[in-house]
Amino acid sequence: MKRSMMTPLLTVLLAVLALFLWTRHNYTSAATIIPDPAVDETLAPQKGQETVVVAGGCFWGIQAVFQHVKGVASATSGYSGGTVTNPDYEQVSSGETGHAESVQIVYDPSKITLGQLLKVFFSVAHDPTELNRQGPDTGTQYRSIIFFANADQQRIAQAYVQQLDQAKVFSQPIVTQIVPMKAFYRAEAYHQNYATEHPENPYIAMFDLPKVKNLQQQFPSLYVAAH
Repeated sequence: MKRSMMTPLLTVLLAVLALFLWTRHNYTSAATIIPDPAVDETLAPQKGQETVVVAGGCFWGIQAVFQHVKGVASATSGYSGGTVTNPDYEQVSSGETGHAESVQIVYDPSKITLGQLLKVFFSVAHDPTELNRQGPDTGTQYRSIIFFANADQQRIAQAYVQQLDQAKVFSQPIVTQIVPMKAFYRAEAYHQNYATEHPENPYIAMFDLPKVKNLQQQFPSLYVAAH
């Protein structure tokens, strides 16, 4: 769905249709309560900087959520996981480049762990059981992925998925891919901070702002004002 090209009337009509479809697929805006990761890193003794890239549907909502997480220095919308160098939004939206709408999260490991970030990702940022879709958006560009930067990130992510699946936290198996990070391409300027700058957009109001509200309600100790 090429959200940026919608007219206001079309946006409203599509939002209503999306709500109907979302309800039919038993997807709700409520956060899923999940346990802490059994395998995680410990908080670093000194301030630093680590990076992880995740994908889970429209990057507007994922970026908005992580911009409100304590210890996150920046959350940037972009494209990862494809075969085309420096793709643009139109190319990625076609589904032919193999990229997913992704968010690069830069965080301070002395303030938050990767496991805590993944807990937010799995519980309030998206539904990890939806295959090649997320709510109203369909296609491989909306698939769920964790792009790991090193062996520790891979180990923590794989262990957490296994833990959640074994505990049957979700009614369906997690379909999140865990793959090595190869390249991240920053999305166009108009995609950055989109949810923050366009809260009146029906798509944002219906599908993305509830994620931020769920973050605030479920993780009050992690919630901060947007960066």
